[in-house]
Amino acid sequence: MHQEEIREWALSLPEVEESMPFGPDVVVFKTKGKIFLLLPLDTEVVQFNVKCDPERAIQLREEFPESILPGYHMNKKHWNTIRVDGRLKGSALKEHIQHSYELIRGKRRLEI
Repeated sequence: MHQEEIREWALSLPEVEESMPFGPDVVVFKTKGKIFLLLPLDTEVVQFNVKCDPERAIQLREEFPESILPGYHMNKKHWNTIRVDGRLKGSALKEHIQHSYELIRGKRRLEI
């Protein structure tokens, strides 16, 4: 996935707004006024930060140590940085974004 595909996917979710409160290099996606996705625009490898259930975050980091890292500049217990380096499929990337969105929304799982 490219940055624009990530952006389009995030904006396709209900009640999502985007902004750039940290300057022109990071797109922030919110729902219910809370951040669920940060997309840096100035990285060599496309990556993004998403919120994650703490237990799941640990499992994912162990399973995909090259692609899923503790959240860069975020609370490492609750946030992951996902590197779009070809190791994870597009559907998995969408799933991480959706999980973050659902944690913020407090809703049941949406169909991808």
